Amino acid sequence: MAKIQPIILAGGTGSRLWPLSRELYPKQLLRLTNHTSLLQTTLLRTAQLPDVLPPVIVVGEEHRFITLTQVEELGCFSEFSILLEPVGRNTAPAICAAAEYCRKEGEDVVLLVLPADHVVSQQDKFIEAVREAAQLAEGGVVVTFGIQPTGPETGYGYIERGTGTRIASFKEKPDLAVAREYLAKGNYFWNSGMFAFSAGTFMAEMNEFAPEMLAAMQEAVKKGTEDGRFFRLDKAAMIKSPSDSIDYVLMEKTAKGAVVAADLGWSDIGSWKALWDVLEKDGMGNVVRGDVLLEDTRNCLLKSENVLLAAVGMEDTLVVETADAVLVAPLSRSQDVKKVVARLKAESRKEFSQHITVYRPWGSYTVLEELPRFQIKRINVNPGAKLSLQMHHHRHEHWVIVTGTARVTNGPDEILLYENQSTYIPAGTRHRLENPGVIPLELIEVQIGSYLGEDDIVRFDDVYGR
Repeated sequence: MAKIQPIILAGGTGSRLWPLSRELYPKQLLRLTNHTSLLQTTLLRTAQLPDVLPPVIVVGEEHRFITLTQVEELGCFSEFSILLEPVGRNTAPAICAAAEYCRKEGEDVVLLVLPADHVVSQQDKFIEAVREAAQLAEGGVVVTFGIQPTGPETGYGYIERGTGTRIASFKEKPDLAVAREYLAKGNYFWNSGMFAFSAGTFMAEMNEFAPEMLAAMQEAVKKGTEDGRFFRLDKAAMIKSPSDSIDYVLMEKTAKGAVVAADLGWSDIGSWKALWDVLEKDGMGNVVRGDVLLEDTRNCLLKSENVLLAAVGMEDTLVVETADAVLVAPLSRSQDVKKVVARLKAESRKEFSQHITVYRPWGSYTVLEELPRFQIKRINVNPGAKLSLQMHHHRHEHWVIVTGTARVTNGPDEILLYENQSTYIPAGTRHRLENPGVIPLELIEVQIGSYLGEDDIVRFDDVYGR
């Protein structure tokens, strides 16, 4: 059997899992079901496949460092590739780029395309389904995985299976009555968004049905650049590609389509209700995370990240608390959370894009207080990491070390600061912060000035290439 090349699609924002999922920290990076993120769980799933090649992960430019950190945290991949998308163009261009990047002369591997944000609870059945799909793919078939439905679900698209494994049609998300009809017929499956095909077959089919897209993404790879662990696709070339899903561009048009029926304990975690479905519940049907106190409450999902959350007499309700937002809704309306996110985006509210804790390649910062003309942050710098050599036009900064050791460049001076020591950096001064120690560095930063935006940074040197 041909070797299997996992391609992990790790873009998207997971808007229906707001306020936990944000544009800059989307659901695939969250630890929703266990101690690993959905991305990490997907990578571990592929590592158990036979004859598997190092994974190729496709992510947006803004998620590159946290993705790299999460892959390295696993400690089980000596080799892997992260393809950076400078612009979002949906699943079909992303797969085109990954297929071109993986193409090798004289070797036709089977591409296994997996979204990074799905849950699969039955690993043995996943391996069986991949083996069946790979065998079909080697014969020139374009395979999608159809999930055996467990009920009349209206939140998924469906695949109608014809003779054998052939696809008869794709169906959009149905209403409840139609979903019940599909379930009764027995040859309809949930569309999982997972695929398998040989690189040669995929390229030939894309050349027939979407030649403009294929050519643009091949150019994006040809003109792309290596950047350490990353491969950055060429932006100008990628902009020329149409933006479409692989279902629309290829799967609904090809005569070579097949569906492998799979019962994997699968969920796409597409909403808070979907997460409630897969998580362990207490005796009253509640999913509880964090400091939560319940009284006469049943069939709810309640998550608190920062404060005590108490609920009395609640039923079928969703309550999620984060440091800067609280969501309350009937569990049955959890799909409508995306409407709230759309409003936040339209109003350019920062709660759409980021949490109060923002991750950077060197560590993270948390906004503790923000008012006109001053802002207080807690900054954490990983051992051995350093920020860019930079300058601000509009703000002054005061740094107080809480724990660890800081090497500070402040204008022409370089000094070491220890616990309870401080320094002052006037606006217009070149400065840099570094952690030379073996434990995390934590400090409090007080910013004062007429403008405190993160775009008031002039970088002169940066080990992360920003």
